[in-house]
Amino acid sequence: MGCQSSHPSAIPELEEIMQETGFSQASVVRLYDRFQALDKQQKGYLSKYDLQGIGELAVNPLGERIINAFFKEGEELTNFRSFIRVLAHFRPVEEGKSKETGRPEPMNSRLRKLQFAFQLYDQDSDGKISRDEMLQVLRLMVGIQVTEEQLACIAERTIQEADQDGDGAISFEEFATSVEKLNIEQRMSLRLLK
Repeated sequence: MGCQSSHPSAIPELEEIMQETGFSQASVVRLYDRFQALDKQQKGYLSKYDLQGIGELAVNPLGERIINAFFKEGEELTNFRSFIRVLAHFRPVEEGKSKETGRPEPMNSRLRKLQFAFQLYDQDSDGKISRDEMLQVLRLMVGIQVTEEQLACIAERTIQEADQDGDGAISFEEFATSVEKLNIEQRMSLRLLK
C-alpha cells in the first residue's frame, strides 16, 4: 500500500465509526491505512497472527490479552470496525468536554477504560478477578524476576486490600475503587490516537 493514504469514501460506515468512536475523519483514515497495512492478504479482516506483528504488543507483557480484546468470544477474525472500536478505548480524553446527556458513554471515558482494563484481568469473564487471575497477570508482568512465593504474597495482598465484601475476589466496583487515585485517562491513552 505504500505511503498513499486512503480516501475517506473508501472506508465503509465512516460516519457511523466517527460517531461511535469519537475519532476525527483524519484519524479514521490513518487507522484504516494501518489496518490495511496489517491485512497483508487484503481480505478486509485481521487475525491474531496479524496483530502479533505489532512491535509494541509483542513486547508488552499483556500484549496477548490486548490482542484477544480485538476478537469477540470464539471468533478468529476482526474487521475494521471492531478493530477501531477497541482502539477507541485508548483515545485521549478531550479536556473540558463533558458527556452529553442521553448519549452513550464514550469509549474513551474513565468508566470504559476501567472496564477494558478489568477485562484484561478477568479472563474467565465471571465479573471477578480471582487470586489465580491476579497471579497470572503478575507472572506476565514480572516474569522470572520474582519467586513464585513472592508473587503469591503480592496477589494475596492485592486481593485483600481491594476486596471490600470479603468474597476473596475483586469485583469491577472494587477494582474501580482501588485505582481511583490513578490517572487512568492518561495511562490508557495513546497520543497518536487523537
